[in-house]
Amino acid sequence: MAFGEALSDEYFEYILQVKKNAAAMAKAFTDRGYNIISGGTDNHLMLIDLRSKFPEITGKMVENTLVQADITVNKNMVPFDSRSPFQTSGLRVGTPAITTRGLKEDMMEPIVDLIDDVISHIDDTKKLEAVKAKVNEMMADRPLFAW
Repeated sequence: MAFGEALSDEYFEYILQVKKNAAAMAKAFTDRGYNIISGGTDNHLMLIDLRSKFPEITGKMVENTLVQADITVNKNMVPFDSRSPFQTSGLRVGTPAITTRGLKEDMMEPIVDLIDDVISHIDDTKKLEAVKAKVNEMMADRPLFAW
């Protein structure tokens, strides 16, 4: 079943869009001063070294705070990380889920703006609630599973 899906034209188009979205998202992060490990991405995800922009903020803090804003990312160690795997200095972000919801490259910039807003104001609960409202508004007519 999975091989049949992977061979379909629809899946091919989906995967191409996943990669386009990831490239656009990586560029948006880079444009905002984040360091993307390997300089960008050639696939569906990117690894961000938070130390370049926010040396005092851990991946765990960012992951937990973004989850409260209904944005899902993962903390991740980065090369030469001085923090433990339970804290980390990095963040792993991918585009398959938002691509499944129908988002295209033009939406990567606003998504990165929301993520950057939360990280830049990590202790501001009003900012967090405002971002959560924007996320839910943005995704209201884009269910994760449309069937």
